[in-house]
Amino acid sequence: MIVKKAEHIITAVKPNQYPATGYPEVAFVGRSNVGKSSIINTLVNRKSLARVGATPGKTRQINFYNVNDTFYFVDLPGYGFANVSKDMKASWQNIIETYLYSRKENYLKFIALLVDIRHAPSKDDITMHQWLKGFGLNTLIIATKADKISRSQINVRINDIKKVLQLDSRDKVIPFSAEKRQGLETVWNEIDENLKTADSGTDNDTEIIIPE
Repeated sequence: MIVKKAEHIITAVKPNQYPATGYPEVAFVGRSNVGKSSIINTLVNRKSLARVGATPGKTRQINFYNVNDTFYFVDLPGYGFANVSKDMKASWQNIIETYLYSRKENYLKFIALLVDIRHAPSKDDITMHQWLKGFGLNTLIIATKADKISRSQINVRINDIKKVLQLDSRDKVIPFSAEKRQGLETVWNEIDENLKTADSGTDNDTEIIIPE
């Protein structure tokens, strides 16, 4: 995918605020501080398109990013930050679940669940993965911050993630490092493959060229 254009389109909370262009959507979800903004910036080769919230766990909005006037990257609210109220945790659930319900049929073609490779998936990660399975969504697990552990530990951590999330042999877990750009091509391959099958009326069948 040659990324010629990447821009923030809208910050939304309610379905009537979501874009109505009809572009297919690739969503990113994960715990607060797992690196959603970093992976989006790395994929589109921009330093600060997606911005990290000043206060972890306080972002309760959905950000839509237009890529090449062809599809959207969708940054869902981070969840699982411990130092927030029960009401705010309920708000995360409502905003994410509303998005999934309203977009899964006609817009949402692919979702990336981000987990921190350094730790076993949390209860919130397990719950989110079960949600996504329940919605029947095509989901890729991306294990972020792979540069923070030794190469010899990567497969060990990946196997642990698969075990905790109860993945089967068909489920993929891709180690990713925004710092080292590790896993960049593999993630783009997954995105491109899923967008090719999207019934969007747009031509996504383009050669993947990773930005330098």
